[in-house]
Amino acid sequence: MDVIYWLIPSMIFVGVVLVILLMLGVKSGQFDDLEGEGQRILFEEDEVDLKVEKKFKKPLDS
Repeated sequence: MDVIYWLIPSMIFVGVVLVILLMLGVKSGQFDDLEGEGQRILFEEDEVDLKVEKKFKKPLDS
């Protein structure tokens, strides 16, 4: 029974801390663009490959 008296207040404290951390994250804009990072990861290679091809592409007249 003594464990319950210690466990309930500690879980309430942990819950309050997690809610505060969530509010700070939302306020700082961390959750504004959830899909942007995934899209950037998927399409970054295409942009890099195009830059590499343009850099090493030889002129057709030679």
